[in-house]
Amino acid sequence: MTVRGLVLGGTILAGALVIAIQPAPNAQAQESGPAGLRTPPPGPGGGLSPYASLPAAPKAANPLNRLTAVTDDKLMHPADGEWLTWRRTYDDWGFSPLRQINRGNAGSLRVAWSWSLPPGPNEMTPLVHDGVLFVFGYGDRVQALDAASGDLLWQYSRQLQTGQPSVKRNLALYGDRLYVPTSDAHMVALDIKTGRVVWDHTIADSKEFNITGGPLAAKGKIMQGVGGRAPGGNFIVALDARTGEEAWRFHTIAQPGEPGGNSWNGLPLEKRNGASAWTAGSYDPDLNLAFFGVGQTYDTGPLLKPVSQSGVTNDGLYTDSTLAINPDTGKLAWHFQHVANDQWDLDWVFERQLIPLPVNGTTKKLAVTSGKMAIYEGVDATTGKYAFSMDLGLQNVVSAIDPKTGAKTINPKTLPGDGETKLVCPHAGGSKNWLPGSYNGETKTLYVSLVESCMDLIPVKDGTRPSLSSGVRWAVRPRLDSDGQYGRVEAINLATQKVVWTQRQRVPITTGVLDTAGGVVFEGSMDRWFRARDDTSGKVLWQIRLNDVPNAAPISYMVNGRQYVAMTVGNGGAIPSTWWPLIPDVQNPPDRSAGLWVFELAQ
Repeated sequence: MTVRGLVLGGTILAGALVIAIQPAPNAQAQESGPAGLRTPPPGPGGGLSPYASLPAAPKAANPLNRLTAVTDDKLMHPADGEWLTWRRTYDDWGFSPLRQINRGNAGSLRVAWSWSLPPGPNEMTPLVHDGVLFVFGYGDRVQALDAASGDLLWQYSRQLQTGQPSVKRNLALYGDRLYVPTSDAHMVALDIKTGRVVWDHTIADSKEFNITGGPLAAKGKIMQGVGGRAPGGNFIVALDARTGEEAWRFHTIAQPGEPGGNSWNGLPLEKRNGASAWTAGSYDPDLNLAFFGVGQTYDTGPLLKPVSQSGVTNDGLYTDSTLAINPDTGKLAWHFQHVANDQWDLDWVFERQLIPLPVNGTTKKLAVTSGKMAIYEGVDATTGKYAFSMDLGLQNVVSAIDPKTGAKTINPKTLPGDGETKLVCPHAGGSKNWLPGSYNGETKTLYVSLVESCMDLIPVKDGTRPSLSSGVRWAVRPRLDSDGQYGRVEAINLATQKVVWTQRQRVPITTGVLDTAGGVVFEGSMDRWFRARDDTSGKVLWQIRLNDVPNAAPISYMVNGRQYVAMTVGNGGAIPSTWWPLIPDVQNPPDRSAGLWVFELAQ
């Protein structure tokens, strides 16, 4: 039930419903707790007889009673059965140390429980702590579920007054709170036991900025990147985890008069845009550095041809860069630009995995990432010094990479702006996209999902809106050597920089990848199949068809001694929407039906 200006919250405690009322932090109507759900109308005959009494409901253990604070130490050293951050650990490995589900028994996986989420696209990776699973649904609804049974424990539902609902990719746990980015560009702190609002802070004007990637919680700060096309570009903001007050703000477009400020082809600040930070950052406690990826500019035309001004370049910092930021101060420790002057919308905004790897005979901690071109690169996490590049062979934009600096030589045949159609690989949807990979530290193997594609950059006629302001629109197409196989899962040994195995299929992969200590890799594709593979060969061990397209990252967790694997579904996001023209024969439900599927071994 919702009352304007009030929050009605409920928590189920040993079968009793406790209603709590608190003032709303703003004028928006919100709901919290099972009491916020609408009661179905009575059935024929008027419902329960007034002469009847119901037997007492069985008392069940409530995991909310066991919830403990998520401390810095827990985030740095999570228990094997917990999934406390977007990629489970601060280093973004996305790897589960659980081994109850393994290569030998994965074939006996079955559905443990499922849960319907609000209809619409869903890219959410759930979090799990002390037997409670937290998930976000389209339309800004957050639910806490019993991670073993799927029972609802509480709900927070935000009634948006401005803007449209947008997908979110992750939430953050810190202390006794769950941190939720909203579609109207707020950050809300919820009590993890009740779902009640603790504080609500406006980050940006939702008419100009948006939030899709979620927060990073570390060192008492909640760090959140924003995206959008506002003049002057985007930023990363840090909020005090306790109060919600802004601690610092870092602008992802270099400001005039500051380092890198002369890299925008002479454009004034109000003519610069883009550099979105739309994927959550990673964090290294030893270095005390947070690592964020930054996307491209959305206005490529003004950077296409360099101006003749001394000291001025058209590199466009900090687009397509890795940023290392001190979370205490918001000061930039170092940056590395992977590609200067991105004219194709092939950004490098994705996960930054922090991995010890050999560099010239010495093991160093590297920040490893890939942009849409599926060129994996490592830079020294301490200094930002370039270490290596590994091109997976799915792009034609970069013709050479300097082995000492990582500087790219661009294939001039891919540059738009001369009135000719350009064949560019991959498509702007990316061979690699935000869907994260999974790294196994014991075998030094990275597992990634990829799509084989290209695009034609076609000059537009006057009056037609282009995809890029250089005057072209992109159209998806197969690679010239395509055999009709677009989906690809790849295992890469990062220590040797060799591909271990590749498994290809017709339908594009639309999820991130999860590897486990049991030797099982999980991933899903656009035809609604969700699979378990042998991580040494890629062989399919088990598969199930879901009710809708999986478009997030799978996780694994343990409750009461049982290991579970969870996968959200919800068609309509940018990635599955991009690939439909390549697979017109694939049919999926016409009505969106988002949900959460949880699997376990048959007993």
